[in-house]
Amino acid sequence: MSRIAILGARGFVGKNLVEHLTGKHTVFAITRNEIDLLDEIAVQEFLKEQKIEVVINCANQGGSRKTGYDVQTASVIGNNLKMFFNIERCLTPDMKMINFGSGAQYNKARDLVKVKEETIGDVIPKDDYGYSKYVMSKYIQAKGAKNIYNPIIFGLYGQKEDYTFKFISNAILKNILNMPIVINQNVVFDYLYLGDFLRIIDAMIEKDFAYQEFNITPTESIDLVSIAKIINTCGDHESEIIVKNDGLNFQYTADNTRLRKNIGTEFEFTSYEDGIRELYQYYLSHLDELDLDAVRQDELIKYCKTKK
Repeated sequence: MSRIAILGARGFVGKNLVEHLTGKHTVFAITRNEIDLLDEIAVQEFLKEQKIEVVINCANQGGSRKTGYDVQTASVIGNNLKMFFNIERCLTPDMKMINFGSGAQYNKARDLVKVKEETIGDVIPKDDYGYSKYVMSKYIQAKGAKNIYNPIIFGLYGQKEDYTFKFISNAILKNILNMPIVINQNVVFDYLYLGDFLRIIDAMIEKDFAYQEFNITPTESIDLVSIAKIINTCGDHESEIIVKNDGLNFQYTADNTRLRKNIGTEFEFTSYEDGIRELYQYYLSHLDELDLDAVRQDELIKYCKTKK
């Protein structure tokens, strides 16, 4: 049992990690109400006083369609880097830090087709969020510390994600509400199921990996229309699938060779069919907890980008 601090415990990843790890470990769920991660002294005192052994950094700003991809957000780069370095500077050799990278660090304003970690830096990210993740990645590479892990997330789906705009959850709820599933433009993604993600984090806590930085993606990719078709097999209603723009948007997929070497080739990923059906059943049993009007209004689709 380890003493684990989960920073950014209010977000999708943080909330699920808190729930999953509580009971297995001594978990400190930290939100901005408890500690200002931009305050280096507060971070240092907390980690030392609580004798934290594993720090999982889920805290970041920017990069979300819900914020219009940061068009009017200031200090995304500075704040993300300050939070990262305020934690990193406190690490001792017997501590472990799990920081989360993003496919955005490869510059996702282009096709990312099974990209490999060795290509990070071939193209510099154009957006502030991606650039902040890129700088963290390059620092981790340069330092070569064996106790800092940087799993790079592409698509991740599961319970507690923001269903008002995250595609799989949003499309499931539209089907349950007998609405059409609207896709701005079809695109090929790597979507990792939450249950698989949590099993990988368990392994990362419990043992040392050969690679500190690695794409955390399933082997198989899928496009949004195919996801919508799977959703249509989960319930009694078959939603109309509407694609507003022709062609394919920028692909967003990654090579997972390093991940497979870290966790073992015997690791089995949940199929898209099984993961989506399980999530569908979750929403059926939690409808009374959701803001279904926000799903019906679908206001955030206006921020979807289109590849011309």
